[in-house]
Amino acid sequence: MSQIIEVKVPDIGDFSDVPVIDLFVKVGDSIKVDDAIATLESDKATMDVPSTVEGVIKEVLVQLGSKVSEGAVLIKVETGAAAAAPAPQAAAPAPVAAAAPAAAPAAGGGVVDVKVPDIGDFSDVPVIDLFVKVGDNIKVDDAIATLESDKATMDVPSTVSGVIKEVLVQLGSKVSEGVVLIKVETGAAAVAPAPQAAAPAPVAAAPAPVSAPAAAPTAAAPAALAPALPLGSKVHASPSVRAYARELGVDLTKVPATGPKNRIVKEDLTKYVKGVMSGAISGPVAAAGGGISGGGTLDLLPWPKVDFAKFGEVEVKPLSRIKKISGQNLSRNWVMIPAVTYHEDADITDIEAFRVLLNKENEKGGGAKLTMLAFLMKACVKGLQKFPEFNSSLDGDNLVLKKYFNIGFAADTPNGLVVPVVKNVDKKSVFELAQESGDLAKQARDGKLKPADMSGACFTISSLGGIGGTYFAPIVNAPEVAILGVNKSAMKPVWDGKQFVPRLTLPLSLTADHRVIDGALATRFNVYIAQLLADFRRVAL
Repeated sequence: MSQIIEVKVPDIGDFSDVPVIDLFVKVGDSIKVDDAIATLESDKATMDVPSTVEGVIKEVLVQLGSKVSEGAVLIKVETGAAAAAPAPQAAAPAPVAAAAPAAAPAAGGGVVDVKVPDIGDFSDVPVIDLFVKVGDNIKVDDAIATLESDKATMDVPSTVSGVIKEVLVQLGSKVSEGVVLIKVETGAAAVAPAPQAAAPAPVAAAPAPVSAPAAAPTAAAPAALAPALPLGSKVHASPSVRAYARELGVDLTKVPATGPKNRIVKEDLTKYVKGVMSGAISGPVAAAGGGISGGGTLDLLPWPKVDFAKFGEVEVKPLSRIKKISGQNLSRNWVMIPAVTYHEDADITDIEAFRVLLNKENEKGGGAKLTMLAFLMKACVKGLQKFPEFNSSLDGDNLVLKKYFNIGFAADTPNGLVVPVVKNVDKKSVFELAQESGDLAKQARDGKLKPADMSGACFTISSLGGIGGTYFAPIVNAPEVAILGVNKSAMKPVWDGKQFVPRLTLPLSLTADHRVIDGALATRFNVYIAQLLADFRRVAL
């Protein structure tokens, strides 16, 4: 006996009105449990919605561009005896489904748990993409799932080869290091289904070469990394991925896809660009219209490969996780943002004397010790309020002007620079700012910052005052549009109209995105910050 069952949008977290960016089904299709129905894309993640039932689709209630929330009905499926009737028409893919039960009898193989590896200090990281299902053949280094923290997106590769017997996570699951993702049967029994799975190979042909370098990291790698689609082929990618490709200047037809149904995901773009930069992939990359003036193509020379050991003794140390992530972000920002740095000297003679006096008064009370950073934060908030373009972000052809004031500051740690963020700076006193920034800096040095502590900044201050230097050109921390660099203050002779007098001056270096902030506006901002620091009473105006 058949029945009609509604398949709805599952729990997708706190998101609502999420657009449908891809639709994989139509009326009359046979569908199985876990087959993808549609792809949804929120501001933070792209997710496939799988079917929870098996049968024949009788009605499709959404279309491309529809906006859905948890509980919205996507399709209606007829299950049971009546639904089985169309099965003979779908006989061609039947061997694919048969592959899973064929691998069940184990003969000399074992079942191995594949777990989440070391992902740093992150925990409860959501699964935003899942590339496997029960019955799949998997090889070493094949992607199992994509995890996304507030600071990074990472693919989790398989550490074994075999047939997947169980998948213990789903889209939206939150995982930490050591959590079991899949169970894989290895050994003789696991390889038995391979001949039966040969029929659907053309469907998965595009992503297959991506895992080839794991088995043979030789001269064949360049060919495997860059299979081009035929001219005029339809590229399967979400709008956000297409926008990212335009920013990087990448031709999507040259990017191998590893996502479900040959979809190009963001990590594919990253891997492709790394391949071009390292020389693993040859050929030009189209220049991004917004980031590199002039358009056309940019021929990238391969990164020089040198055997340093032949010149003398060397020591190889892997980059820290922080440096890997920040390095990728800084490289993108340096290439994509047409930034200009503007310099100004601020007279901080009076405010420094005031700061020292307050700290002496507070010594017995045990209160927070005032720092120059706290005064800088307060001055910068006034600058952001007076010049709102500095408190904005580019979003395509739009400028997003923020009404809140969160300021990040660069903190030096043993593993590299991190940027903790002080929230709602406009609502806090300099004492509160000094206390909070000090606490965050200590957590950064101890490696205890949470992702939320490093997100949401509108503007960043990078201070080298404790080290030295005169001026420098900090790199804008996208999607912010400006960053203020500060060096060590120094006594300088300043002409007061009658004579030279010693004044304590603080070097300011403001780097700004020229697409949003021109030279005149940047200079006015810098001069205004210097005026506030010279006479802090102006902050109250």
